[in-house]
Amino acid sequence: MDIEPIAIIRSDFEDRFGIPRQPGLVPAATAEVRLNPPFNDPDALRGLAGCSHVWLIFGFHAIDQAEWRPMVRPPRLGGNQRYGVFATRSPFRPNGLGLSLVRLEGVLDEPARGLAISGQDLLDGTPVYDIKPYLPAIEALPDARPPAGFETLPETLDVHWSPAARAALVGAPTQLGALIEQTVGADPRPAYQRDRGEARYGMRLLGYEVSWQADASQAYITAVSPAPEGDGH
Repeated sequence: MDIEPIAIIRSDFEDRFGIPRQPGLVPAATAEVRLNPPFNDPDALRGLAGCSHVWLIFGFHAIDQAEWRPMVRPPRLGGNQRYGVFATRSPFRPNGLGLSLVRLEGVLDEPARGLAISGQDLLDGTPVYDIKPYLPAIEALPDARPPAGFETLPETLDVHWSPAARAALVGAPTQLGALIEQTVGADPRPAYQRDRGEARYGMRLLGYEVSWQADASQAYITAVSPAPEGDGH
């Protein structure tokens, strides 16, 4: 079967590091699903306006899929336990496909027909291969069980700001502060790094460079600055 992208993601996440491991962990994370011709026919979106959530089937386009891995080491479990790839959400998969449940904020008209979404976990430029509505009467199963080790949400960090970093939000997009705090709070570090004492990190969000440091339980936003001109989408 030959498939082609029906849309491309324009996301707040401009680097792989920092992207939450699952959708819904960072509610402030927004994106647009911009439909490609000929799939940008308005009739293709008819009926979605009253829908609250959609499934996106997408491609891990920034991952080298030259060799798929039958066994992987989930970072959430510290990288020490081996699981079959089909028991995980690892991006290293036979066909490099991912599945993401996101909140639908609205249907977009011209000039960029598509969807406005939030709570997303997608890198800018991600290709989307299909969109499907979430059906809670069928898909919300209260007695469902995940693989061992994935029963609960990952632990979060307490986030603090330096005065300079907080002041740098003046004039920035209104959602930037919440986006930074929720993204860092979701702790994008691999689990094996969390017990190594305080370390420094950087990432790019919504056209801004963000510097922060963290130990086992707390994070401290140290600097926020606009990314260099021309360095982005």
